[in-house]
Amino acid sequence: MNTGLWMIGARGSVATTVTAGLAALRRGRHAPVGCVTTLEPFHGVPLPEFDELVCGGHDIAGPDLVKRAEQLVTDGVLPVGLPSLVADDLEAADARIRPGTNGTSGDTVGVIRGLTADLAEFRERNNLDTVVVVNLSSTEPPVLPNPAHASLGALRQALQEPSVPGGDPLLSASSLYAYAAFEAGCAYVDFTPSTGARLPALTELARLRAVPFTGSDGKTGETLVKSVVAPMFARRALRVRSWSGTNLLGGGDGATLEAPGPVNSKAASKALVVQSTLGHPVDGGVHIHNVPALGEWKTAWDHITFEGFLGARMSLQFTWQGCDSALAAPLVLDLTRLMAAACRAGRSGPVSDLGFFFKDPVDGHEHALERQFSELVDWAHGLRAAT
Repeated sequence: MNTGLWMIGARGSVATTVTAGLAALRRGRHAPVGCVTTLEPFHGVPLPEFDELVCGGHDIAGPDLVKRAEQLVTDGVLPVGLPSLVADDLEAADARIRPGTNGTSGDTVGVIRGLTADLAEFRERNNLDTVVVVNLSSTEPPVLPNPAHASLGALRQALQEPSVPGGDPLLSASSLYAYAAFEAGCAYVDFTPSTGARLPALTELARLRAVPFTGSDGKTGETLVKSVVAPMFARRALRVRSWSGTNLLGGGDGATLEAPGPVNSKAASKALVVQSTLGHPVDGGVHIHNVPALGEWKTAWDHITFEGFLGARMSLQFTWQGCDSALAAPLVLDLTRLMAAACRAGRSGPVSDLGFFFKDPVDGHEHALERQFSELVDWAHGLRAAT
């Protein structure tokens, strides 16, 4: 049964890496390194195969996927020669990309209707059993609270009312995409720290349409290390006094995170794991800087001070250097396979058991990586029992 992978930001770095990488896997030219769902604990779980995934998506700009993939070769993300090898796959996927929204249109109802129609056409035209929508677009500022977010009825009523010129939009772009995904009967994954489906009204809609959603903010680098190191301090009863992280990154993410709104969303998401795991606040914080020369690569340097027996002061430092697109792409494939299986098993509403993949798990309070992995495996085995 074919499964649709519909990516928001379909011509971005992560989405292009996903599409090109999936084509390479189909040809047997590369192994699925980094795909958690290929590990032994997931054998026997009814997941769609890689060659059953069909890519499409929304985007508001960008060159076609072949040109984008060639740029990623230049940036050292994709292997030399891959774009020409998988050009047919990239062209086919590019033909399935539709114009998206940045959330600024006054006709919100019309935008949702159009996005929903795109998803319905994608499913029908490609004879898809299930469609999973994955938000890979730029990070948004935190959403402003609105009484209409409290229930689906209130939201639908507010959407019918004329918008105030120059006023704040009722729904951000990520929430418009989530609304459309649910209306079209699609699962939704928020791989960014944007609001997306995390409004009571949209949770209600997901349950009404009997579809699952999960997120948010994919855990690919520095926070992945934090989710292993922070439990170490907690288990050894060592008191952490400060934890400061400095992130240097370029590319589209670096440019986006120069703005105060998006950077606040990202910093809040990245900071959750330390305080949650340690059980108390610490000095320091997360600092994010745009360094265009780094391109698609990023560096994170963390400085931790902690206190041992009789107040002895000590410190730990680590540096993480990586390519975010290459780290994120296999997780997008994992989440698509898992959420497709969740749909077929009849799951609906927020899925907290996928917190292993996220900095800020929806409805989840566990941040220690090993315990998150155990929860993930148990949940996946439950899918096998339900199908």
